[in-house]
Amino acid sequence: MDPRTELTDLHIHVGGAVAPHVLWAIAHDLGFKLPVKSYWDFCDLVYADPKKVTSLGDYLDIMHQWTEKIQSSPSAIERSVYEIIGKEYRSSRVSSIELRFNPMKRNLGGERDLDYIIAAAIRGMDRACLAYGIRAGLIFCLAREFDYELNEIIVKKAEKYRNQGVIGIDLAGPEKHTLEFGGDVERYRDLYARARAAGLGTTVHTGETSLTGVEGVLAVIEKLQPARIGHGIAAAQSEEAMRKLVERGIVLELCPSSNIRTHAVTGIDEVREIFAKFRKAGVRTTVNTDGTYLLGTTLRKEFELLLAHQVLSESEAFRCIETAKAATFLK
Repeated sequence: MDPRTELTDLHIHVGGAVAPHVLWAIAHDLGFKLPVKSYWDFCDLVYADPKKVTSLGDYLDIMHQWTEKIQSSPSAIERSVYEIIGKEYRSSRVSSIELRFNPMKRNLGGERDLDYIIAAAIRGMDRACLAYGIRAGLIFCLAREFDYELNEIIVKKAEKYRNQGVIGIDLAGPEKHTLEFGGDVERYRDLYARARAAGLGTTVHTGETSLTGVEGVLAVIEKLQPARIGHGIAAAQSEEAMRKLVERGIVLELCPSSNIRTHAVTGIDEVREIFAKFRKAGVRTTVNTDGTYLLGTTLRKEFELLLAHQVLSESEAFRCIETAKAATFLK
């Protein structure tokens, strides 16, 4: 792939994409007490080591226990957002990027003012876009483990800052067992309808693990009607799910290295099979990073991985790039 090709990353978490040296500096600036003294030990702490990460839960624990807490101040979130955007452009020519995070997981349980956290994130994004001449937007993640009232506040904040760089909402966190999907997803129906009415883009994490299966994807399609789905690899198990994705025009935000690292798939061979099934069914797919530093990847490396293992041809890779450009919530 031509290194000058400009890319679009639709699925990248602030908690998984800040360089260790930046997190180290932020932690010391804020007087954050770390469990390690050595910088190199700290790097191990905030990296999803394949020898240690055996599930999605292990992967998420790194963000919840360390990176999100370190980013929990206005100055920390501003620098984090700024650094991510600049690094992704320099490393991979990502000229359109959608960063997602849960602002309530950056205010220390209400100790810090939520609006100050959001305003700082927007400020960091605006500074980076001005510096590099690119486009970026913020997606606010609702949390499955939150009460309804807390998620409603996040949607209200997304509405409030819609014209200042917040472009959509997401739903993240471990999904419940398949038997509970109908009721679990139903809790968010009105929040998603509200977000759509406000002109916000909508995406949902679903179908990311073998536990959730295809039932989660089908429930999300029917009840939440998102424009995009994060991961969604379980849909490849079902002709019905793939047909509905095509009929509704829902775009999948695929994150290959993330799924391999969390053991959502057995390896690159299964990734190849999943891509082939989606391609045959006509499902629109994109390639994304999920968490660059947490996974030790970049968007360009993701494409190189898929090309090297014949998951995608050059023309199919460019189709994914064009799909991402068309599917972005950035206007």
